[in-house]
Amino acid sequence: MPTATKRRNPAKRRAPSSPKGVPSKSRQVVPLGDRVVVKQTRQDEVRASGLVIPDTAREKPQLGVVIAVGPGRLDDNGKRVPIDLKNGDACSNAKYSGQDVPRGVFGDEDDYMILKDTDVLAKLV
Repeated sequence: MPTATKRRNPAKRRAPSSPKGVPSKSRQVVPLGDRVVVKQTRQDEVRASGLVIPDTAREKPQLGVVIAVGPGRLDDNGKRVPIDLKNGDACSNAKYSGQDVPRGVFGDEDDYMILKDTDVLAKLV
C-alpha cells in the first residue's frame, strides 16, 4: 500500500531564521570581564590633495565610540573593579590591540573591536 505524502501549505512556511552563530539585529552585546566593545570611526578615503587611499593601504583606526562595557575584572579578593568607561564615550585605543569583530555580526557594515579596558589609552572629552 503506497504511503501518502504530506503536502505543506506554502502560506504556513516560517521565515528563515539567521544561521547558527550569527546574532540577529535584536540581540545585545554583553562583553565579559574587563572587556569593552568599540565601534571604530571610519578613516577618510580621499585625502585633501585628492589622493584616494585603497582599503589595503589604510591603517587600522585608533578612534572609536564605546557601545558596550563589561562588568569589570575580579581582583584577588573576588571583588569587581569597575571600568572607567561607559556607553557613548569616545576613546582612543592602542594601535595593534584588541580583537576585530567580523562585519555584519551586529547587523550593519560598521567595524567593531573588542578591547580590554587597559588597551584603551584615553577617553576623548
